[in-house]
Amino acid sequence: MVIRMTKHAKLKLEHAPNLNTVLMVENTLKNSKESVVKIAELKKILPKQVNHNTLMIILDYLEKSNKILVTLKGISWIR
Repeated sequence: MVIRMTKHAKLKLEHAPNLNTVLMVENTLKNSKESVVKIAELKKILPKQVNHNTLMIILDYLEKSNKILVTLKGISWIR
């Protein structure tokens, strides 16, 4: 059996976030003073630097789990 991975799947594996990083982003958004945070602002207020692709994977996960809402204006914590 041969398993072939697409370029996108390889990218996701290379930038798979660990639990501490997910919790750090989650807590930063939850405790943000602003109701809507842009990605660039989020990167500045995070306690540690996070790779852009890793951050996108985390935001996708948080959106799918109904913890955040991603709109054109930015990201809002909803849960």
